[in-house]
Amino acid sequence: MSDPAADAPRPRPASSATPDAVAAGSRRAVVLLSGGLDSATVLAIARREGYECHALSVHYGQRHSSELAAAARVARALGAADHRTFGVDLAGIGGSALTDPAIPVPDQPTTGIPSTYVPARNTLMLSLALGWAEVLGANDLFIGVNAVDYSGYPDCRPEFVAAFERLARLATRAGVEGAPLRVNAPLLHWSKSRIIREGLALGVDYALTISCYQADQDGQACGACDSCRLRRAGFEAAGVPDPTRYRSQP
Repeated sequence: MSDPAADAPRPRPASSATPDAVAAGSRRAVVLLSGGLDSATVLAIARREGYECHALSVHYGQRHSSELAAAARVARALGAADHRTFGVDLAGIGGSALTDPAIPVPDQPTTGIPSTYVPARNTLMLSLALGWAEVLGANDLFIGVNAVDYSGYPDCRPEFVAAFERLARLATRAGVEGAPLRVNAPLLHWSKSRIIREGLALGVDYALTISCYQADQDGQACGACDSCRLRRAGFEAAGVPDPTRYRSQP
């Protein structure tokens, strides 16, 4: 785990940029928004930095739609200029506990890359964001990947983010014509507790978010999956109440 002193967030304004300020700056960004804790924080950070944020969620065949409903709530609450949900049927290839109902979601910590890893998910999501960014004339993508308090997914590592940014410069008209796109991953080296403290300082209402791999149709979290464990531990380490609605207590 990282050093608590190093974890302390830098002093920043408590509120994000106003819609008028964003419009005046006219900087556009596409923000991947899952409806979970991390992506909500990233949207708040992008807004604070003065971007006109176009939020993108992806229905990829995941076990439940509660997180997508949460994404819509978060986009409205944090003032996204637009919010769209694209569909990619990763359930058609399976291979993950999140897309194949025959593969159980682990309720205990595992070693190695867990079965909840979805093959190529972040690559596909960033590719969709990249295409939309070109259409919008946006030069920035934001993604909430984290390589500190995370499940060990290969597409959440710094090397992946850097490699995709190189790809974006080679594969797009914007990149070829001298306006390369940037992939911003502001949470990459932060602990979950720092993410939560930073988000609270920016006015994120984490009660709107859902992180659980197997939330029910009412948005109640299981409390046992890896995502729930990391989220719960983050709130405990941050020393603030956890607003998550759990179906059962640990």
